[in-house]
Amino acid sequence: GTDFPAVTINDMVRAQKRLIDHLGIAKLFAVVGGSMGGMQVLSWAALYPETVFAAVPVAAAAYHSAQNIAFHEIGRQAIAADPSFHGGRYWAHGVTPERGLAVARMTAHITYVSEEALTRKFGRKLQDAGQLANLGDRFEVESYLQYQGSSFVRRFDANSYLTITRAMDLFDVAADHGGTLAQAFRGTRTRFLLVSFSSDWLFSTAQSRAIARALNHVAANVSFVEIKSDKGHDAFLLDEPDFHRTLRGFLAGCAEHAGLT
Repeated sequence: GTDFPAVTINDMVRAQKRLIDHLGIAKLFAVVGGSMGGMQVLSWAALYPETVFAAVPVAAAAYHSAQNIAFHEIGRQAIAADPSFHGGRYWAHGVTPERGLAVARMTAHITYVSEEALTRKFGRKLQDAGQLANLGDRFEVESYLQYQGSSFVRRFDANSYLTITRAMDLFDVAADHGGTLAQAFRGTRTRFLLVSFSSDWLFSTAQSRAIARALNHVAANVSFVEIKSDKGHDAFLLDEPDFHRTLRGFLAGCAEHAGLT
């Protein structure tokens, strides 16, 4: 229910660290992740720099912006307003807040794509030919969002959604280091590659540049690249040849430096 304690990105990384300790893994060659995964990469590099040889945060940021928190709150309110939510104890009532979770996903999905991508794919096309005759008629983009919402509820739990979005909202690397991002990485020997996408407005290039500047401030080994793409935040999940080439080249260089080739 909603009284479950908050889980943070650092909590997730500490749990991962306990797992690799249990498995006897002393060093990670590379920690790579996009979006919330990129937040975990930054947490790994800040909490366990001696463990991480290379870190690649992709389409990520050192903290969640007010705008991103606002979008998440719309989703959380949609879930809470669903009559089937029951304060998060819906399983005891034999129901799930599917409608609220679907709306939350629809809202979030808009932030994952760019205006260019939506225009190219849908424009102002109607689902059925002809003019909009009544409120039940739909644009194709509306049907697309409906599908994204309905398919999501079949594979995701509402309480998990609340927990994960709150973890992202609470993430702030600098806050744990006196409010100065550079302090989180002082003395690090980890090699960094920061990747952003030009049309990503959820985690913008400016946010990746801010991380790069902080790493430069402490003389860390850091590379930065902005991939030109019109696919928005989700570009890191799609076929982006420039991104793949950049990542392969960086990891190959790290492997050579580490004596693994």
